[in-house]
Amino acid sequence: MPDRQIKDPVQHAITTRFRKTIWRRFLSAMQQYRMTRPGDRIAVCYSGGKDSLLLAKCMQTLQKYSTVPFELVYLHMDPGYSPENRQKVMDTAASIGIVPEVFQTDIYQVIAGVKNSPCHVCAAMRRGHLYKAAQQRGCNKIALGHHYDDAAETLLLGMLYGGEFKAMLPRLQSENYAGMELIRPLYLVREKAVTAWREAFALDAVTCACQVTRREDGGKRRRVKELLKMLEKEQPNVLDNIMASAAQVNLSTLLGFRQDADSPVVTFLEHNLQEAEAAVENIDKFF
Repeated sequence: MPDRQIKDPVQHAITTRFRKTIWRRFLSAMQQYRMTRPGDRIAVCYSGGKDSLLLAKCMQTLQKYSTVPFELVYLHMDPGYSPENRQKVMDTAASIGIVPEVFQTDIYQVIAGVKNSPCHVCAAMRRGHLYKAAQQRGCNKIALGHHYDDAAETLLLGMLYGGEFKAMLPRLQSENYAGMELIRPLYLVREKAVTAWREAFALDAVTCACQVTRREDGGKRRRVKELLKMLEKEQPNVLDNIMASAAQVNLSTLLGFRQDADSPVVTFLEHNLQEAEAAVENIDKFF
Protein backbone atom coordinates (compact mmCIF):
# COMPACT_ATOMS: atom_id res chain seq x y z
CA MET A 1 0.00 0.00 0.00
CA PRO A 2 1.49 3.39 -0.97
CA ASP A 3 2.23 5.90 1.78
CA ARG A 4 -0.54 8.35 2.52
CA GLN A 5 0.28 11.72 1.03
CA ILE A 6 0.71 14.41 3.69
CA LYS A 7 -1.38 17.46 2.83
CA ASP A 8 0.81 19.96 4.68
CA PRO A 9 4.32 18.51 5.19
CA VAL A 10 5.67 21.76 6.70
CA GLN A 11 3.02 21.72 9.42
CA HIS A 12 3.29 17.96 9.87
CA ALA A 13 7.04 18.21 10.54
CA ILE A 14 6.48 20.65 13.40
CA THR A 15 4.44 18.07 15.36
CA THR A 16 6.57 15.05 14.40
CA ARG A 17 10.18 15.56 13.33
CA PHE A 18 10.49 18.79 15.35
CA ARG A 19 8.11 17.78 18.11
CA LYS A 20 10.73 17.86 20.87
CA THR A 21 12.69 20.95 19.84
CA ILE A 22 9.79 23.13 18.63
CA TRP A 23 6.24 21.88 19.21
CA ARG A 24 6.60 20.86 22.88
CA ARG A 25 8.46 24.05 23.73
CA PHE A 26 5.89 26.14 21.87
CA LEU A 27 3.03 24.45 23.74
CA SER A 28 4.88 24.81 27.05
CA ALA A 29 5.20 28.55 26.55
CA MET A 30 1.56 28.90 25.52
CA GLN A 31 0.40 26.98 28.59
CA GLN A 32 2.94 28.16 31.16
CA TYR A 33 2.41 31.84 30.37
CA ARG A 34 -1.34 31.52 29.59
CA MET A 35 -1.07 33.19 26.23
CA THR A 36 -4.50 32.33 24.84
CA ARG A 37 -8.01 32.55 26.21
CA PRO A 38 -11.34 31.57 24.64
CA GLY A 39 -12.52 34.25 22.23
CA ASP A 40 -9.10 35.79 21.59
CA ARG A 41 -8.50 37.35 18.20
CA ILE A 42 -4.74 37.29 17.69
CA ALA A 43 -2.76 39.19 15.09
CA VAL A 44 0.18 36.98 14.12
CA CYS A 45 2.90 39.37 13.00
CA TYR A 46 4.54 37.99 9.87
CA SER A 47 7.69 39.81 8.74
CA GLY A 48 8.91 37.13 6.35
CA GLY A 49 11.90 36.24 8.52
CA LYS A 50 12.52 32.69 9.70
CA ASP A 51 11.10 33.32 13.19
CA SER A 52 7.84 34.75 11.91
CA LEU A 53 7.53 31.88 9.42
CA LEU A 54 7.66 29.35 12.24
CA LEU A 55 5.40 31.46 14.47
CA ALA A 56 2.73 31.59 11.76
CA LYS A 57 2.78 27.82 11.22
CA CYS A 58 2.79 27.02 14.94
CA MET A 59 -0.18 29.31 15.58
CA GLN A 60 -1.99 27.88 12.55
CA THR A 61 -1.37 24.35 13.83
CA LEU A 62 -2.48 25.23 17.35
CA GLN A 63 -5.72 26.74 16.06
CA LYS A 64 -6.36 23.54 14.12
CA TYR A 65 -6.03 21.21 17.12
CA SER A 66 -6.75 23.39 20.16
CA THR A 67 -9.86 22.94 22.27
CA VAL A 68 -9.68 26.65 23.12
CA PRO A 69 -11.50 28.62 20.39
CA PHE A 70 -9.61 31.64 19.09
CA GLU A 71 -9.20 33.54 15.82
CA LEU A 72 -6.05 34.43 13.88
CA VAL A 73 -5.24 37.32 11.59
CA TYR A 74 -1.89 37.25 9.79
CA LEU A 75 -0.39 40.73 9.46
CA HIS A 76 2.58 41.79 7.37
CA MET A 77 3.91 45.27 8.04
CA ASP A 78 6.14 46.44 5.19
CA PRO A 79 8.76 48.74 6.80
CA GLY A 80 10.06 49.82 3.41
CA TYR A 81 11.20 46.65 1.65
CA SER A 82 12.41 46.68 -1.91
CA PRO A 83 9.92 45.24 -4.44
CA GLU A 84 12.09 42.11 -4.62
CA ASN A 85 11.98 41.54 -0.85
CA ARG A 86 8.25 42.25 -0.72
CA GLN A 87 7.63 39.62 -3.42
CA LYS A 88 9.86 37.14 -1.60
CA VAL A 89 7.85 37.65 1.59
CA MET A 90 4.55 36.99 -0.15
CA ASP A 91 5.83 34.01 -2.17
CA THR A 92 7.20 32.28 0.95
CA ALA A 93 3.96 32.93 2.82
CA ALA A 94 1.98 31.33 0.01
CA SER A 95 4.32 28.31 -0.02
CA ILE A 96 3.44 27.48 3.61
CA GLY A 97 -0.28 28.22 3.32
CA ILE A 98 -0.31 31.67 4.94
CA VAL A 99 -2.14 34.66 3.46
CA PRO A 100 -1.10 37.80 5.38
CA GLU A 101 -2.82 41.16 5.22
CA VAL A 102 -0.27 43.78 4.14
CA PHE A 103 0.04 47.39 5.22
CA GLN A 104 2.76 49.89 4.30
CA THR A 105 4.90 52.05 6.64
CA ASP A 106 7.88 54.38 6.25
CA ILE A 107 9.91 52.97 9.15
CA TYR A 108 13.15 52.42 7.23
CA GLN A 109 12.97 55.94 5.86
CA VAL A 110 12.54 57.37 9.37
CA ILE A 111 15.26 55.20 10.90
CA ALA A 112 17.75 56.35 8.26
CA GLY A 113 17.92 59.68 10.09
CA VAL A 114 18.27 58.22 13.61
CA LYS A 115 21.83 58.15 14.95
CA ASN A 116 21.32 57.09 18.58
CA SER A 117 19.76 53.69 19.37
CA PRO A 118 18.17 53.10 15.94
CA CYS A 119 17.23 49.50 16.82
CA HIS A 120 15.32 50.64 19.90
CA VAL A 121 13.48 53.31 17.90
CA CYS A 122 12.74 50.84 15.10
CA ALA A 123 11.34 48.22 17.51
CA ALA A 124 9.12 50.80 19.21
CA MET A 125 7.80 52.06 15.86
CA ARG A 126 7.11 48.53 14.65
CA ARG A 127 5.14 47.66 17.79
CA GLY A 128 3.15 50.87 17.54
CA HIS A 129 2.18 50.23 13.91
CA LEU A 130 1.34 46.59 14.65
CA TYR A 131 -0.79 47.42 17.70
CA LYS A 132 -2.72 50.00 15.72
CA ALA A 133 -3.25 47.72 12.69
CA ALA A 134 -4.28 44.80 14.91
CA GLN A 135 -6.71 46.92 16.90
CA GLN A 136 -8.28 48.21 13.68
CA ARG A 137 -8.97 44.58 12.74
CA GLY A 138 -10.65 43.76 16.04
CA CYS A 139 -7.72 41.91 17.59
CA ASN A 140 -6.93 41.97 21.31
CA LYS A 141 -3.43 40.48 21.03
CA ILE A 142 -0.40 40.59 18.77
CA ALA A 143 1.99 37.63 18.55
CA LEU A 144 5.66 38.24 17.81
CA GLY A 145 8.32 35.68 16.82
CA HIS A 146 10.92 36.36 19.53
CA HIS A 147 12.58 33.14 20.71
CA TYR A 148 14.67 31.93 23.66
CA ASP A 149 17.95 33.28 22.26
CA ASP A 150 16.37 36.70 21.68
CA ALA A 151 15.30 36.82 25.33
CA ALA A 152 18.76 35.89 26.64
CA GLU A 153 20.46 38.37 24.29
CA THR A 154 18.11 41.14 25.42
CA LEU A 155 19.12 40.61 29.05
CA LEU A 156 22.80 40.98 28.18
CA LEU A 157 22.19 43.93 25.86
CA GLY A 158 20.47 45.78 28.69
CA MET A 159 23.30 45.14 31.11
CA LEU A 160 26.23 45.72 28.75
CA TYR A 161 24.89 48.67 26.77
CA GLY A 162 21.93 50.02 28.73
CA GLY A 163 23.10 49.79 32.32
CA GLU A 164 19.95 47.98 33.47
CA PHE A 165 18.71 44.48 34.21
CA LYS A 166 15.58 44.15 32.11
CA ALA A 167 14.01 40.97 30.77
CA MET A 168 12.03 40.43 27.57
CA LEU A 169 8.73 39.13 28.98
CA PRO A 170 6.75 36.33 27.30
CA ARG A 171 3.58 38.46 27.48
CA LEU A 172 2.76 41.99 28.52
CA GLN A 173 -0.05 44.52 28.40
CA SER A 174 0.28 47.47 26.05
CA GLU A 175 0.72 50.80 27.82
CA ASN A 176 -0.59 52.86 24.90
CA TYR A 177 -3.30 50.68 23.38
CA ALA A 178 -6.06 49.84 25.85
CA GLY A 179 -7.05 46.18 25.98
CA MET A 180 -4.16 45.08 23.76
CA GLU A 181 -1.58 42.52 24.79
CA LEU A 182 1.69 41.27 23.28
CA ILE A 183 2.56 37.56 23.40
CA ARG A 184 5.72 35.69 22.38
CA PRO A 185 4.73 32.05 21.70
CA LEU A 186 8.26 30.96 20.66
CA TYR A 187 9.69 32.18 23.97
CA LEU A 188 11.07 28.73 24.91
CA VAL A 189 12.21 27.68 21.41
CA ARG A 190 15.93 27.85 20.60
CA GLU A 191 17.02 29.74 17.49
CA LYS A 192 18.97 26.73 16.21
CA ALA A 193 15.69 24.76 16.13
CA VAL A 194 14.05 27.52 14.09
CA THR A 195 16.97 27.48 11.66
CA ALA A 196 16.90 23.68 11.35
CA TRP A 197 13.17 23.74 10.55
CA ARG A 198 13.59 26.46 7.91
CA GLU A 199 16.53 24.70 6.28
CA ALA A 200 14.69 21.35 6.23
CA PHE A 201 12.20 22.86 3.78
CA ALA A 202 14.54 25.39 2.11
CA LEU A 203 12.15 28.20 2.98
CA ASP A 204 13.26 31.51 1.49
CA ALA A 205 13.16 33.83 4.51
CA VAL A 206 14.11 37.49 4.33
CA THR A 207 16.62 39.07 6.67
CA CYS A 208 16.36 42.55 8.11
CA ALA A 209 17.30 45.07 5.42
CA CYS A 210 17.79 48.10 7.65
CA GLN A 211 20.91 50.27 7.70
CA VAL A 212 22.14 48.85 11.03
CA THR A 213 22.29 45.21 9.97
CA ARG A 214 23.91 46.23 6.68
CA ARG A 215 26.80 47.71 8.65
CA GLU A 216 29.99 45.66 8.74
CA ASP A 217 29.72 44.90 12.47
CA GLY A 218 25.98 44.13 12.39
CA GLY A 219 25.20 46.20 15.47
CA LYS A 220 25.26 45.48 19.21
CA ARG A 221 22.88 42.50 19.09
CA ARG A 222 25.14 40.73 16.61
CA ARG A 223 28.10 41.19 18.94
CA VAL A 224 26.13 39.83 21.90
CA LYS A 225 24.96 36.88 19.81
CA GLU A 226 28.55 36.03 18.89
CA LEU A 227 29.63 36.37 22.52
CA LEU A 228 26.95 33.90 23.64
CA LYS A 229 27.92 31.41 20.96
CA MET A 230 31.50 31.51 22.19
CA LEU A 231 30.44 31.08 25.83
CA GLU A 232 28.05 28.26 24.96
CA LYS A 233 30.94 26.25 23.52
CA GLU A 234 32.59 26.41 26.95
CA GLN A 235 29.38 25.97 28.97
CA PRO A 236 26.42 24.45 27.09
CA ASN A 237 23.80 25.67 29.59
CA VAL A 238 24.91 29.31 29.63
CA LEU A 239 21.65 30.58 28.07
CA ASP A 240 19.60 28.61 30.59
CA ASN A 241 21.56 30.23 33.41
CA ILE A 242 21.04 33.70 31.96
CA MET A 243 17.29 33.14 31.69
CA ALA A 244 17.14 31.59 35.18
CA SER A 245 18.75 34.74 36.58
CA ALA A 246 15.71 36.74 35.47
CA ALA A 247 13.34 34.33 37.20
CA GLN A 248 15.25 34.11 40.50
CA VAL A 249 16.07 37.73 41.33
CA ASN A 250 16.91 38.32 44.99
CA LEU A 251 16.04 41.97 45.65
CA SER A 252 18.07 42.05 48.87
CA THR A 253 21.26 41.56 46.84
CA LEU A 254 20.63 44.40 44.37
CA LEU A 255 22.03 47.91 44.70
CA GLY A 256 18.67 49.27 43.63
CA PHE A 257 15.42 48.45 41.83
CA ARG A 258 12.15 50.04 40.75
CA GLN A 259 8.62 48.77 40.22
CA ASP A 260 8.26 50.17 36.69
CA ALA A 261 9.83 52.65 34.27
CA ASP A 262 8.15 55.66 35.94
CA SER A 263 8.86 54.69 39.55
CA PRO A 264 11.83 56.05 41.50
CA VAL A 265 14.75 53.73 42.20
CA VAL A 266 14.71 52.12 45.66
CA THR A 267 18.29 51.66 46.85
CA PHE A 268 19.41 48.69 48.94
CA LEU A 269 19.74 51.02 51.94
CA GLU A 270 16.12 52.15 51.64
CA HIS A 271 14.92 48.63 50.94
CA ASN A 272 16.68 47.18 54.00
CA LEU A 273 15.27 50.02 56.14
CA GLN A 274 11.74 49.31 54.87
CA GLU A 275 12.15 45.62 55.68
CA ALA A 276 13.45 46.44 59.15
CA GLU A 277 10.51 48.77 59.83
CA ALA A 278 8.06 46.13 58.60
CA ALA A 279 9.66 43.53 60.88
CA VAL A 280 9.30 45.84 63.88
CA GLU A 281 5.64 46.45 63.03
CA ASN A 282 5.00 42.71 62.87
CA ILE A 283 6.70 42.15 66.22
CA ASP A 284 4.63 44.91 67.82
CA LYS A 285 1.45 43.10 66.83
CA PHE A 286 2.28 40.27 69.24
CA PHE A 287 2.76 42.55 72.28
